[in-house]
Amino acid sequence: MLNRNSFKYLTDKGGDMNSLKRTARIAGILILAIAVVGPIGLLVPTSLIVPGDAAATANNIVASETLFRIGMAAQAVLFLLEISLPIVLYVLLKPVNKTLSLIAATARLAMGTVQGINVFNHLAALQLLGGGDYLAVFASDQLQALVLFFLNLHSHGELVWGLFFGLHLLVLGYLVIKADYFPRVLGALLLVASVCYLLAGFGKILLPRFEDVYTWIGYISTVEIVFPLWLLIKGVRDQEPAGTEVEP
Repeated sequence: MLNRNSFKYLTDKGGDMNSLKRTARIAGILILAIAVVGPIGLLVPTSLIVPGDAAATANNIVASETLFRIGMAAQAVLFLLEISLPIVLYVLLKPVNKTLSLIAATARLAMGTVQGINVFNHLAALQLLGGGDYLAVFASDQLQALVLFFLNLHSHGELVWGLFFGLHLLVLGYLVIKADYFPRVLGALLLVASVCYLLAGFGKILLPRFEDVYTWIGYISTVEIVFPLWLLIKGVRDQEPAGTEVEP
């Protein structure tokens, strides 16, 4: 629960409730934009991959290079949004706990960094299929195998950033529960999503044969979308909670 000094932060020195509401709506817009752009960046390139068939995958990418590049562009937009969002969330939740808010922001920044680096794997696949003279030392089937290698490496990169995201949601969920200006159920849903990401991430590392189970866990994690919708539509509560604690 917020103490009086924390609530005072929200209403004084430029940190008034209207400002906090604007911050909440900016966060909601950014998260929803990520929810729209993210699937394009992740699913469009993946749709061209034929598991275990390097030749077919390479042919699909060559035939649909523009589509593949659109997917990469969406990934670029995604990680640019992800770099911006943690700062907004930090401002929104630092009245609750500055240290934990910083941890949540750092985890999401790390996730965005991994997403940015991960784009290089798709760029490498395109370079290999670009037909440069320096690639003449490789046979066609070797190039195709390398393309599939980098595409598979990209999917492992998604696994890594998913773990950072799980940590981010875990801390974010706790902060939302503790914040008097959000319903606690929002924090609970974020915690559910966090557990889903962490279970799927560590599960794929330790028990990769249960891929179908992790897919269903991924569906459950979509409950996180309720939080940005609330931020966009409701924002934050605009009055001091009745149970606000008083510091001596």
